[in-house]
Amino acid sequence: MAVVLHERDNVATALANLCRGCEVVVGRGGEEIRVVLLNDIPFGHKFALEDIPQNGYVIKYGEVIGRATKPIKRGEHVHIHNVESLRGRGDLEVNGS
Repeated sequence: MAVVLHERDNVATALANLCRGCEVVVGRGGEEIRVVLLNDIPFGHKFALEDIPQNGYVIKYGEVIGRATKPIKRGEHVHIHNVESLRGRGDLEVNGS
């Protein structure tokens, strides 16, 4: 009930409302990843496939879309409460690094 869009992604996107404590299985670059969700994840929102350190990059579509404003645990909801967007900000943009 979630999708990973690129093999470099460290987040998945929920294709339905997902509940805290549920195990979600996604494919990424030929591997199967099992993640137990730490929060409810609304449809269309992201959750972490791996721990992302504070100031670490959030990667979706194979591209950096933001930076973690605090540590994000595997299975945690990834959204505006813990990510600073880097898209459209010339002062913060990175080139997929």
